[in-house]
Amino acid sequence: MSTKTEMKPLPKWFNGDVYPKGGTVENIFTGEPAELNANELSMYDFIMGLTMILERTGYRSEKLMKDHRRGLDWFRRANASAYMVLLD
Repeated sequence: MSTKTEMKPLPKWFNGDVYPKGGTVENIFTGEPAELNANELSMYDFIMGLTMILERTGYRSEKLMKDHRRGLDWFRRANASAYMVLLD
């Protein structure tokens, strides 16, 4: 769970949906929950959408792979504990 009180701004390159509020997300494999603020939830959904495209469809592009990596890096810095629960 996030212990930070300040929300890290989304990066300029981010082109996903920006949610007005956060929520609780569960790891898709373990069911372990993590509380995310609005920006973290926006980035999490962006990352998961890219993961689905890259892994399940086999579609590859340099831009999608770069955005996926940048999203993971941003999330890890914004909320390391939630990163470990949800994405590691």
